[in-house]
Amino acid sequence: MTTTIDASEPEQQVAEARPGAWHEQPAETVLEALEAPRHGLGSDEARRRLELHGPNVLPRAKGPGVAALLWRQINNPLIYVLLASALLALLMGKLVDGLVVLGVVVLNTLIGFFQEYRASRAIAALVEFVPETATALRDGHRADLPARDLVPGDVVLLQSGDKVPADLRLFAVRHLQIEEAALTGESVPVTKETGVMGAGAGLGDRRNLAFSGTMITYGTGTGVVVATGQGTELGRISTLLEEATEVETPLTRQIATFGKVLTLGISLVALLLMGVGLWRGYPLVDAVLAAITLAVAAIPEGLPAIITIALAIGVQRMARRNAVIRHLPAVETLGSTTVICTDKTGTLTRGEMTVQALWTPAAGAYEVEGVGYAPEGALRQKGAAPYGLPDDLDALLTAGLLCNDAALEQAESGWRVNGDPTEGALLVVARKAGLCDEATPVAWPRQDAVPFESHRQFMATLHAGEEGRVAFVKGAPEVIARRCVRAEGAPLDEAEVLAEVERLAGEGMRVLAFARIDIADSELSEEAMEGGLTLLGLQGMIDPPRPEAMEAVRLCRRAGIHVKMITGDHQATAGAIGRQLGLLHREDTVVTGAQIEAMDEATLAETARTRTIFARVAPEHKLRLVRCLQRQGQVVAMTGDGVNDAPALKQADIGVAMGQSGTAVSKEAADIVLADDNFASIAAAVEEGRRVYDNLLKSLAFVLPTNMGEALIILLAVLFFPIFGNDPLLPMEPVQILWINLVATVALALPLAFEAMEPNVMRRPPREPAEPLLSRFVLTRTILVALLMTAGGIGLFLYEYHSMLGQGVAALPALRYAQTTAVTTVILFQIFYLLNCRSLRDSALEIGLWSNRWIYVGIFVLLVLQAGFVYLPFMNAVFGSAPLGLEAWAKATLVALVVLPVISVEKRLRQRQFHKQLARHEARRARHEAGKKR
Repeated sequence: MTTTIDASEPEQQVAEARPGAWHEQPAETVLEALEAPRHGLGSDEARRRLELHGPNVLPRAKGPGVAALLWRQINNPLIYVLLASALLALLMGKLVDGLVVLGVVVLNTLIGFFQEYRASRAIAALVEFVPETATALRDGHRADLPARDLVPGDVVLLQSGDKVPADLRLFAVRHLQIEEAALTGESVPVTKETGVMGAGAGLGDRRNLAFSGTMITYGTGTGVVVATGQGTELGRISTLLEEATEVETPLTRQIATFGKVLTLGISLVALLLMGVGLWRGYPLVDAVLAAITLAVAAIPEGLPAIITIALAIGVQRMARRNAVIRHLPAVETLGSTTVICTDKTGTLTRGEMTVQALWTPAAGAYEVEGVGYAPEGALRQKGAAPYGLPDDLDALLTAGLLCNDAALEQAESGWRVNGDPTEGALLVVARKAGLCDEATPVAWPRQDAVPFESHRQFMATLHAGEEGRVAFVKGAPEVIARRCVRAEGAPLDEAEVLAEVERLAGEGMRVLAFARIDIADSELSEEAMEGGLTLLGLQGMIDPPRPEAMEAVRLCRRAGIHVKMITGDHQATAGAIGRQLGLLHREDTVVTGAQIEAMDEATLAETARTRTIFARVAPEHKLRLVRCLQRQGQVVAMTGDGVNDAPALKQADIGVAMGQSGTAVSKEAADIVLADDNFASIAAAVEEGRRVYDNLLKSLAFVLPTNMGEALIILLAVLFFPIFGNDPLLPMEPVQILWINLVATVALALPLAFEAMEPNVMRRPPREPAEPLLSRFVLTRTILVALLMTAGGIGLFLYEYHSMLGQGVAALPALRYAQTTAVTTVILFQIFYLLNCRSLRDSALEIGLWSNRWIYVGIFVLLVLQAGFVYLPFMNAVFGSAPLGLEAWAKATLVALVVLPVISVEKRLRQRQFHKQLARHEARRARHEAGKKR
């Protein structure tokens, strides 16, 4: 049956249609306003309108090119510091030193570039969201046109499998259903109609419109184009996407601040040192050389490479946990997230409708186990499985199986439904009860059907059975109940039926009623369904939460992360899922998009802070919520899969798109793409992000003491060491400092990126977004270890230098020997200190000596390289080093060992403080949860 416009309707006398409010206007008025004949525009008129309105395409921002990606890697304060150190080395005439530093810059840039280039190319390969062709009426004839050539006033024909090419006002439909989840968040296809919608209808309730980019799942329809290109709802979202601003990640901001502070500090100290050198009588060249040596010592040349490689390792590790990273800093940002705003359908839920409740008049309520399309799970009544399949239950499930146009099939990737998800759920529950969706239709061959229409609210199918013809009917419970005169196996009590419907609907379920009637004719008419039906029962279904999502939500909340559900689905459904996930408690209410629209900024700020479930929201509402939370200092992660999610994904500190169900637009706007569309993968990525940050912190705590220690060694030498002739006495040469910074430090720091996860990583609260990289812990540890390293390095240098002079060795060989001893002492300090850096609070014994074998690989490699530094003649010539005896190695080892007990005591003190903070966090969380439950 086809629904068409009726020119006799009184609403059709409206004189003028208002652009942008097409759903409020009768279809005839819209056609008149657009001067659109039902047989389609003429070719000349279409060309004129195309010149006036432009092509039906969305402008797509070009992704970053090769040059932009390269600049993104270089545009970093720490890279500037590296380039400055290279320039200084070249100005000193140290060609090798300068080229080595430049090599580090190139390596760091290439690692980041190839990671982001690979991700950007993968995203660019996605298909376009808007279809390439459309079927329209032109010059009175049906024609396949390029979708870009459609203009307002074109009459477009739609059929199952099509993507809607532009925004349409429908004026004829036949069983038309459209999947709008990508645009509105609606979890099931929307049945379309042609009547007038109310002025307050939200995007998901405008059932007389078909929106560009959505998918026809069933039926056919005809509509007139009311908007194209940027004027469509898809185009409006595109505009919102352009207005959304990309936010710097916390790590990016912290590195930038750290680089600026470090650059300023080094510059000031170097200038001060040059002044002191001149004051002490250094020649100008030597004073500048001392300042340059200090700058080279203080600059952590290897740190950018360490950070980039640690992030890249995090990228690979996250990929194994189904999170594909598009931008390197995003690896860490999830670890600092304080609020996760998540979509519902397909993320917290499976995106697969599932029957969870059955009710028959004779036996009452049954529960159905299992979720999703896999026909696995038992039927239970009051906790026990029924013996066999009761007749009343058999009749109810058979009706759902036969009054059905969907198909259930098993593919390599799992079970899937072809057709309406609601009907697919009916097939699944029938299979769970042992009914075969292949054999049953054979036993009950279909002879006729009355398709579902929105105005009649039911569907019926006629089947030939052993005892005659039977029509099975399914539809809205209130519609079916009033047509029934009896119930299967019990007296009919309509009030009881409607009470059960209300109970199930209160749990967020979509409820269908089922009935049957004996039919004598071989054809089925709508009039035959007007009365005399026998009620078989009810089936309640919902897109249920993923079991793993429930655990992931619990883990996130335990970690101090607030989880908020923001969905375009209905209020009751969102509330029911929220309660199952533990996000919604008794006194909480679901906030709707209409309520958000009416809120001022102060009210919205309080609502965003205290409420956890938001339903029936539009793209602009999601954007407002994200911005509101960011203004409160929150680090916001936003998940989504639809076009409607793209603006908020881009605005959020970390945008997370769905890899399987996500649209190309949402993936392009996101920083992370989940390969399995599962909220549990977000929790795993948060855990991995915290691990990455902890390991970066370990690397920072390892690298900076070496730089400060070297800088202090040079500073003290310039301040207090004697001057022999015109030559200052320096414990280390610039090229030797570069050896420590670029070779030794990097070789030892990189294995820290492979360290195991810290205990209790998901029990502690997120770190404060404003917390600097140079935290109290990093500063305290840096100063403590630097002082130990300085004392050991200078002490052994002076001891060896004067011992060699006392043995009659010339000044220059004595200096080379003493400098080599000092360098070796610092490197052994690093090796022993590395063992203490493997955990921020626990000892190496507690985390396991062999839990990270790469540590020992790094130590072995460095010892081999250091042996070459000490004993190979060509390295002696390049670095000014000298062979050492075993006694010098033994002394250096004993001095370096001091760092182990000192740091162990410091860690024990910090561990006690951490456990006190953790206990306070757990107590606050427990009080909050207890208050919510009350």
